[in-house]
Amino acid sequence: MARYSHIVGWGMYVPERVVTNDDLAKIVDTSDEWIRTRTGIRERHIVDKPNESTSTLAVRAARAALDKAGLPPSALDMIIVATSSPDHLFPATACIVQDALGATRAGAYDLSAACSGFVYGMAMAHGLIVSGQADTVMVIGAETLSRLVDWSDRNTCVLFGDGAGAIIMQAREEPGGFLASVLGADGSGANLLTLPAGGSKLPASVETVRNGDHYIKMDGRAVFRFATRVMAEATREVVEKAGLTLDDVELIIPHQANTRIIDSSVIKQLKFPKERVFVNLDRYGNTSTASIPIALTEAVEQGRLNPGDHVVFVGFGAGLTWAAALIQWGMPAPPLPTWKRWWYRFWYPWSRLLSAYRRLRRRVFAAWLGTKERSQEELESLRERTRRGTEDRS
Repeated sequence: MARYSHIVGWGMYVPERVVTNDDLAKIVDTSDEWIRTRTGIRERHIVDKPNESTSTLAVRAARAALDKAGLPPSALDMIIVATSSPDHLFPATACIVQDALGATRAGAYDLSAACSGFVYGMAMAHGLIVSGQADTVMVIGAETLSRLVDWSDRNTCVLFGDGAGAIIMQAREEPGGFLASVLGADGSGANLLTLPAGGSKLPASVETVRNGDHYIKMDGRAVFRFATRVMAEATREVVEKAGLTLDDVELIIPHQANTRIIDSSVIKQLKFPKERVFVNLDRYGNTSTASIPIALTEAVEQGRLNPGDHVVFVGFGAGLTWAAALIQWGMPAPPLPTWKRWWYRFWYPWSRLLSAYRRLRRRVFAAWLGTKERSQEELESLRERTRRGTEDRS
């Protein structure tokens, strides 16, 4: 039987704190008018609690997606987290999410393709599903870019926001779902949008901190030129690859980076109707890998997608990378029975207890093993002393 990968669940989460353009005007030389006319952004959500991180935002979005799909965490075979701001270089943020969800059957890994990462992740999930290696895959885009931004640099601090979006892709026999994808990269432009320090090439030091090398650096004009070209090209290519035309596409959900980029590429170059392009950039800013799944969640909630509709996701990012995917929207899952909702709500605190138990068991075993090793060392010492005593007497 042929296998098709369909989106069966979706969800999003953004931090509570809202930072408006007027708020930014108090700390850098800018204004609401300057930001809106150049980017289209009015406000963004920013983490402001010490315990908030990329993984905590991802978990909230993941739970919403599971609830929408009517699935327990145990149904997941793989969790892919696309992010440019992971909790740590390692372990993978996806592993932290997997543990928090209690998805004990799932593999987990992070994907780094900057703002294109979510669409890359969708393509990876599709490949796992149609090849039979997985039946149910969660793809998450999550960022806390506010912790990588130089808040004294008005060219970058006004752009980015924090948030997370998640989808669940599942194998079905019905045709449709994920129809085509286009993935690309041009590493010659890697220096145009980068976080210079913190990796193996430029490890953290007093000098890197002093120079601000742990903040996002961007050549805005060069990225703008690249984005306006590649967004249009990737959209055309993925539509042709699916054997369709732009007239067959009901909705385009672009990466929410800048309204001028969206207008110049998707709307003007493709001559695509503005009312069929979903934009929520004004309320969230550029949330990088999270922007497309957040926009998808809002588009569904607003009734912008119906069964059978064709939707294009298209984005670009540091690398330089670009990606597009074309999906035929399927039937939504039936509402989750009340008893299942309560069961799933019970499952998450229970999974935390199980995780704590596994940690405790690991520590107890390590302590026991350490005692056993010490006992072995003591036995060897006794044997050595006995041997020496025997030699002395002889």
